[in-house]
Amino acid sequence: MQFELRSGQMKCISEDIHEKSISVGKYFVVNPNEDHPLPDSHKITAKMVSPKWNTLHEAVKVEAGEFSFTAFETGDYFTCISAVDHKPETTLTIDFVWMSGVHSAASKDWSKVPKRSQVKMMELSVKRLFDTVESIHDEMYYLRDREAEMQELNRSTNSKMAWFSFLSLGVCLSVAGLQFWHLKSFFEKKKLI
Repeated sequence: MQFELRSGQMKCISEDIHEKSISVGKYFVVNPNEDHPLPDSHKITAKMVSPKWNTLHEAVKVEAGEFSFTAFETGDYFTCISAVDHKPETTLTIDFVWMSGVHSAASKDWSKVPKRSQVKMMELSVKRLFDTVESIHDEMYYLRDREAEMQELNRSTNSKMAWFSFLSLGVCLSVAGLQFWHLKSFFEKKKLI
């Protein structure tokens, strides 16, 4: 993704990642003038935290950076990027890529592994496929667990709503009966009935 960030402002991006998922990412400030290096006003600070606010990656006053980690707990992981406070105010364009789960397993750089023969190439392909399958397998179990939680929540909510509906119907009928009784006694006192 690409987004704009003004001096002194911060943008946070979150990703719901489950335990043992691999995540990789990179970010950099887009240079508006490719002929010259970026000025000091075009520096950013990046920080990545786990769901329990443990710092996984931190870089201060940089132009670019990369991060990778294996999630040790399930939940929302946050990456916050802030531009240094600078006068006059400038607007930075940030390129940000964050992949987790299946996408990160597919993005591993397997080309850096030495290739000695055709068998080694096949072995690397099998390892890549195994990582992808393992990641998909973990993701499926995670989604199945989440689906079970959601179904239980739906059942519980439906049960409570059914009891609430019956209770509401009982209250409405009781109020209608009381109104009928009150109006009948009122009209009998006024001798209209």
